[in-house]
Amino acid sequence: MEGTIKSPANYVPLTPISFLDRSAVVYADRTSVVYGSVKYTWRQTRDRCVRIASALSQLGISTSDVVSVLAPNVPAMVDLHFAVPMVGALLCTLNIRHDSALVAALLRHSGTKVIFADHQFLQIAQGACDILSKNGDKVPLLVLIPEPLPQPVSGKKRSEDVMEYEDVVSMGKPDFEVRRPTDECDPISVNYTSGTTSSPKGVVYSHRGAYLNSLAAVLLNEMHSSPTYLWTNPMFHCNGWCLLWGVTAIGGTNICLRNVTAKAIFDNISQHKVTHMGGAPTILNMIINAPESEQKPLPRKVSFVTGAAPPPAHVIYKMEELGFSMFHSYGLTETYGPGTICTWKPEWASLPREEQAKMKARQGVNHLGLEEIQVKDPVTMRTLPADGVTMGEVVFRGNTVMNGYLKNPEATKEAFKGGWFWSGDLGVKHPDGYIELKDRSKDIIISGGENISSIEVESTLFTHPSVLEAAVVARPDEYWGETACAFVKLKDGSKASAEELINYCRDRLPHYMAPRSIVFEDLPKTSTGKVQKFVLRAKAKALGSLSKKGKSKL
Repeated sequence: MEGTIKSPANYVPLTPISFLDRSAVVYADRTSVVYGSVKYTWRQTRDRCVRIASALSQLGISTSDVVSVLAPNVPAMVDLHFAVPMVGALLCTLNIRHDSALVAALLRHSGTKVIFADHQFLQIAQGACDILSKNGDKVPLLVLIPEPLPQPVSGKKRSEDVMEYEDVVSMGKPDFEVRRPTDECDPISVNYTSGTTSSPKGVVYSHRGAYLNSLAAVLLNEMHSSPTYLWTNPMFHCNGWCLLWGVTAIGGTNICLRNVTAKAIFDNISQHKVTHMGGAPTILNMIINAPESEQKPLPRKVSFVTGAAPPPAHVIYKMEELGFSMFHSYGLTETYGPGTICTWKPEWASLPREEQAKMKARQGVNHLGLEEIQVKDPVTMRTLPADGVTMGEVVFRGNTVMNGYLKNPEATKEAFKGGWFWSGDLGVKHPDGYIELKDRSKDIIISGGENISSIEVESTLFTHPSVLEAAVVARPDEYWGETACAFVKLKDGSKASAEELINYCRDRLPHYMAPRSIVFEDLPKTSTGKVQKFVLRAKAKALGSLSKKGKSKL
């Protein structure tokens, strides 16, 4: 249109870095991070982030390089979510439940140049570096994140030949010129979707998507200025569901929690007057089944957003009885975490409490940062009727969908066919427009918020000398949401107990991926020889939960 131009006055690439710049001014002296006796203000946090960015630059990190971190919910995770993008690099947050072999595979695939490792996981990181070295791959620089609290950490020795986190902070310059993206679609992070070492999928996020999803996360969590957020959902999952950036945008306080227990949750809510938190149904079970000796009255309503496996309605009901306001969200790594929210409707307030809980257990509608969500036929790509019955694949479209899979254009093209992102999840759309999941077409098992690839577990079982056939499906669990259940047929004349096979998998996989139950029987198959997993899922469901009253059987 005549008279309009695009200039620095009306176009500035969106980036979460601007959230920290603003909060360091507006909320300069407000507490940004609390971890035991360690506290920082937003002014201090920005200074630390700038110094770390400067140090990374001195260490040779520049635009498009990858910097990884293997750490739980500690202050360094908050710093690195800003410091790494400030130098133009991509942050890769690794799952702390991975073993050295898997960490090595992801470091190799991402091309990581520096890895920050928390002291608790230092041996895992060092083991990964040893694997890379033995294979002739380039080994990243390892930086140790020590325990910042004054008391010594039992059984942990300082490694004198490893650079430490505060040394990196100290070597940085406070006047470092922060590198902002020239294009808001430039990558800001990479998040790996599953535990497969053969073809890892690194989901690439952009500055634009991270910015928009952070604000959407603030809205769907119903956050106001300066909330207090208790970190019970992992910061390494989808960049903390983008809330590491979102909490910053409104000057909130991050209460860091290394080990998530019911006692720690109630203690921190009471001590810090927590306003918001989130997590998988595992956390919900932990809370509602906490011993009375560990429970404390909530000083105020605490908003809790849950995701991963759909929460049972009775669990939502019990959480609300304790004083929590429950919100149910749904999404994938490819949608920056939460992509939908089960927005509450006033007319539901007149329904019985149990019915209200069922409504809240649905996955809901797209949040304000996402353009559209539909249920489509995966073959014809036709949008299916919103009748609550016709099942199809859930698809997404919008600015908070990933850029694509790192170094995997074929998988990216397949995921984006027809101009939509295909989730692999099966569901229905109700007449009111709300989505409800019914199954997972990719047979991914979600246990305690962690994704377990049934194919990888099956592949491991097949390597046992006594196993002829194996199929792994989800078994519903009161504590974990789901656990892996393996149906196994042994070779003629061979013997193997369930315990032996479970231990066999635990020795070769991260422990959370190993099956927790084994059923010996012939596998049902189609005429073409394909295992009928829907039959096995029904059998696994009939077995009931391994865990009772919130306690896990390992």
